[in-house]
Amino acid sequence: MSFSGFIVQLLNGLAGASSLFLVAAGLSLIFGVTRIVNFAHGSFYMVGVYIAWSLVERMGAGLGFWPALLLSALAVGLLGAIVEILLLRRIYRAPELFQLLATFALVLVVKDAVLWLWGPEELLGPRAPGLAGSVTILGRQFPEYDLFLIVVGPVVLGLLWLLLTKTRWGTLVRAATQDREMVGALGVNQAWLFTAVFALGALLAGLGGALQLPREPANLEMDLHTIGAAFVVVVVGGMGSIPGAYVAALIIAELKAICIWLGVVDLFGLKISFSKLTLVVEFLVMAVVLVWRPWGLLGKPQGASRHAGSIEAPLRAAGRPVAYAGLAALAGLVVFPLLTKASPYLTVLAIDLLVAVLFATSLHFIMGPAGLHSFGHAAYFGLGAYGAALLVRWLGVPMEITLLLAPLVAALGALVFGWFSVRLSGVYLAMLTLAFAQIAWAIVYQWDDFTGGSNGLTGVWPAPWLSDKINYYYLTLALVVLGVLLLRRMLFSPFGYAMRAGRDSPTRADAIGIDVKRVQWIAFVVAGLFAGLAGALFAFSKGSISPEGLHVAKSIDGLVMVLLGGLQTLSGPIVGAVTFTWLHDTVARSTDYWRAMLGAIILLLVLLFPQGIAGFAKQLLARRQGAEA
Repeated sequence: MSFSGFIVQLLNGLAGASSLFLVAAGLSLIFGVTRIVNFAHGSFYMVGVYIAWSLVERMGAGLGFWPALLLSALAVGLLGAIVEILLLRRIYRAPELFQLLATFALVLVVKDAVLWLWGPEELLGPRAPGLAGSVTILGRQFPEYDLFLIVVGPVVLGLLWLLLTKTRWGTLVRAATQDREMVGALGVNQAWLFTAVFALGALLAGLGGALQLPREPANLEMDLHTIGAAFVVVVVGGMGSIPGAYVAALIIAELKAICIWLGVVDLFGLKISFSKLTLVVEFLVMAVVLVWRPWGLLGKPQGASRHAGSIEAPLRAAGRPVAYAGLAALAGLVVFPLLTKASPYLTVLAIDLLVAVLFATSLHFIMGPAGLHSFGHAAYFGLGAYGAALLVRWLGVPMEITLLLAPLVAALGALVFGWFSVRLSGVYLAMLTLAFAQIAWAIVYQWDDFTGGSNGLTGVWPAPWLSDKINYYYLTLALVVLGVLLLRRMLFSPFGYAMRAGRDSPTRADAIGIDVKRVQWIAFVVAGLFAGLAGALFAFSKGSISPEGLHVAKSIDGLVMVLLGGLQTLSGPIVGAVTFTWLHDTVARSTDYWRAMLGAIILLLVLLFPQGIAGFAKQLLARRQGAEA
């Protein structure tokens, strides 16, 4: 831990901050004006790297290198404009979470498009001409190209400041960030303003990606990795604040650099690996900032959009036709294994569907009635799964007792995380839940001696009397049905009505004596409990568990299930879970480009059924009953 090494690491942090700022600045612009949480922004970054590689290969690594980087950024900006015109314009008035679902589907389509065009191999670009060497700093070599990147960040920040403060277009963008509906009322063409902002945001992401070509190879994992870091920077800096994004990028990049410089430190006989904190340091920063200052370092509290989506009808008990359909479906599930004995895989798939139903229903419990949008629900699924695995392997607890204790582990996690989360709202709440989930994932991923680290835990098998998959199917069916019914019963209890009162009008609910935050906190714990049960059932069905059970991708799967089915319907999470899990399995087995096909199907469903599949069916049934009356 020499002083020279410390200075070099700080310089590395500055170079990384510039790249991260470019992506985050574009994301912040897009959210500030359109209010879309754009999951596809990381895909624009990835496409920028790949296009830059192709252009450099075609134009030559000499004189063609720098023009290739600029052309790739322009190409990504054009792609962003096309996406906004063809897709996002159609869903601006849909509920905001459905816009998120559409951009997630776009991520799947873009990833397989890149796979088809460039293949699965990593592609490393050449060194930048004129900046291929290094300079000596305090006796250590430092790449000239990284010095160039250090300068790029402040230059782009200055150009954006001039654009947003010294031009009429920038004035309109800042006005739209504060009140986009009022800008439209003044006669400004919102459609083209949104297109221009989205194109500029995509261009910045593409430029950030293209500039990484000499530093890291282009690969198919860049999209989700980058979007996670960009979300953190935007939230820490403040939604819509470009200077805030730069400050946040600096803080996070420098903290990572310092962790790398510290390495392994011996404190009072305890060895602490600071280098491992690089996986989670940005989420720790985000959690601290959101708890201390919910709107970010340089941000301002966001006003609610008047077009965040149409007002939706409250949850109501199912009518007789729906109840009869539910009983018929339950009867079909009871006899299903008996009819499919010749195909054991169908029983395994049915278990996966049931686990997905319980997981999605637990997430819907807080998203729909309570209005708490969680991006980190996989944390409780994973805590339940790891709780079951550790109880069986380390303590030798029987499986039957484990199924009672493991959900309590998840509920304990929800008790701690929920206490902080429910004090926020909107996208800030969602980001804080994401931060807690990623912190939990990082701990599990790196605690090799206890959780098995990246390899996970194996040998988590059910009791001997459940070794037959059919028997385990019936146990899963019984627990899932019981869990769904209990959650449904709570929705129509006084507690459930208090949840909905706090969602619809917190001020009025507080005025009549409802402790809104406490009710939401309890709802958070209940949802975590049943997600933990789903995780425990999953662990025993597979015989193992890995850190992927807590990863953000698992949380996104849960969001997709809930939104596909319909947020404001009781059957929505069930329909969405079955649809998504079945589609995922069927499409993945039918083509190598299953992500693109699945993404296209989700996009089609979002455009056709903006209220979800079950929500559309509910509306159709209501219209038919009205016509008959």
